[in-house]
Amino acid sequence: MKNLGQLMKQVQDMQSRMSEMQEKLVDLEITGSSCGGLVQATLNGKGALKALKIDSTLVEPGETEVLEDLIVTAVNDAKAKVDDRMQSEMSKFTGGLPLPPGFKLPF
Repeated sequence: MKNLGQLMKQVQDMQSRMSEMQEKLVDLEITGSSCGGLVQATLNGKGALKALKIDSTLVEPGETEVLEDLIVTAVNDAKAKVDDRMQSEMSKFTGGLPLPPGFKLPF
């Protein structure tokens, strides 16, 4: 039972650190881009779009479809970066904890 007690302690510690990390995620901002940086989308750590910048050279009448595609690409790039950062942060918490394969956190 000693191992179970240690495991429970590790889980409690991890939950505490995860709560702190989740609070910090709102302040985290990650920017993704498309078209060589002409379109940039900034998301917070929760994946919400915080800012969008579009270079004025892209704004031409009749070109809105291309611009829309570039915006989608920039937002998706930022979201992928947020997901990568989350995965990296989560691995810090679960590094020493033996979790079953496929087990995802947070619960």
